[in-house]
Amino acid sequence: MSIDFSRRHLCQNPPALAGGRLRASLLEELSLDYIKMARAKGLSRCTVMFKHALRNALIPVVTQLGASVGFLLGGTVIIESIFNWPGLGRLGLQAIVSRDIPLLQGYVLLITIIIISINLVVDLIYLYIDPRMNSKGGTNHV
Repeated sequence: MSIDFSRRHLCQNPPALAGGRLRASLLEELSLDYIKMARAKGLSRCTVMFKHALRNALIPVVTQLGASVGFLLGGTVIIESIFNWPGLGRLGLQAIVSRDIPLLQGYVLLITIIIISINLVVDLIYLYIDPRMNSKGGTNHV
């Protein structure tokens, strides 16, 4: 499953895209054999939905939301410049225009730390959603 960031997605907000991705992923999960087997074993519909299907369907949604943070941070430069709002995006743009290299390096470092932190949070959410992704001892039982 690939993440599509085409032009038509730039005008939509990430939560709306995540909702559509969740619906598509959940419909795909509900048609798989292990879900049918869980229902055949007598598990309730809520148990199957929340304990089995939703957990696996959330993985692409979390990936998409984590990836959209970089686009949102990049969008701050444009929005703050157009509306003349003070903020980090405008500060970065002013550093480029005035050729203030130390300020620009600090800006890039801060944005990099934010994106790496978001990626770390996404990875921790993966471990919470699907404990099989925890590969202790070098083996992965997926």
